Amino acid sequence: MFNRSIGVAALLAAAALGTAPVRAADLPDYLQTLSGTTPPAPGDLATKNVLQLNTSMFGLYANAGTVFRKNILAKHPIILALFSGSGGRMILYRPGQPPLEAPSVPRVYQVMKSLGHSTLAISEVVMPYIGNAADRSWMGPMRAYLSEHRTALEGIDEADQPAAWRANSRATLENNIAFMEDCLAKGTITMAATEAFAAKQAPLLKLGITWAAETQVKHWMEVLDGWKKLLGPDFAKAYGASNTIYVARQNNVLFSVLAQYFGPDAINDRLLLIETMGFTTTPEEMLSSVVRIVSDRAVGSLFFKSNSMMAYELMGTDARKTIISEMKARGQDAFLPPLVPFGSKQWPALISGGSGPASLDDL
Repeated sequence: MFNRSIGVAALLAAAALGTAPVRAADLPDYLQTLSGTTPPAPGDLATKNVLQLNTSMFGLYANAGTVFRKNILAKHPIILALFSGSGGRMILYRPGQPPLEAPSVPRVYQVMKSLGHSTLAISEVVMPYIGNAADRSWMGPMRAYLSEHRTALEGIDEADQPAAWRANSRATLENNIAFMEDCLAKGTITMAATEAFAAKQAPLLKLGITWAAETQVKHWMEVLDGWKKLLGPDFAKAYGASNTIYVARQNNVLFSVLAQYFGPDAINDRLLLIETMGFTTTPEEMLSSVVRIVSDRAVGSLFFKSNSMMAYELMGTDARKTIISEMKARGQDAFLPPLVPFGSKQWPALISGGSGPASLDDL
């Protein structure tokens, strides 16, 4: 057994060194079913080796990012404004200091938001079943939500909110309850009843939305008043960033508040709006994005003589030219936005064009 093991080891070692071919018949039984490969086509292997360079790039970026982050934080304050269900988070990073997290938005913001969402959520329950009397699977979820509404209504006058807002809050819950009770009593959901419910609640929703926005904005402006004073001249070299998803990109509250303190020249330079797939993003993820964006500016300057180039799709302009030529070949004009300079300070959201209502007030 000892000699046999030595023989197998020798065969495998010889194969590895290329000194002797190993045939399947020469291998022990336990290796014969496992050993053997199909050599890749030369083109496939060559392509794989090239593609590996791009895969390895991310590891190099991560290693360099650790150094870049340390150096940037040693010289520049950074303010992160992160979306959250409680009205946002703001964190101030200062050179040589631990992170400073701001107090949360007053809880009345969450009360107003919850009341507004409670009304909108009812539509999610009923809309799939409007005019479908045969399907009553909505009734169980609605009964449960109705029970929660009744509990909330019992203590609405004690919930965090100014006395002047309580009547609106109470009416919001009472209207929700009345609509759900009516639907459950009839066992069906009609379009007419749903539209009447929405029309009745819309003015109440508008007030709740206004109060929530006022609470949120005033709070964060007070925080930034203090931080700007705390940083003094260093505020002029601070970076700011907020996260957003598609639905919150236009009129993004946190970014809009930051813009009042950073000024128009900082937009897309020291003030960044970072798009994400989720409502919430961790501070670590945000910091990594800021560091990546700022450090990429050196790469853009080195290769393209533009520190803004890496903030855009590198293939974008060439793809644009190709789209134009391809559409021309099809006998059509290309539909594309106007070219904007890479260093544009334009607000990173919809700022022009279109017609019709643009706010709840307009509606």
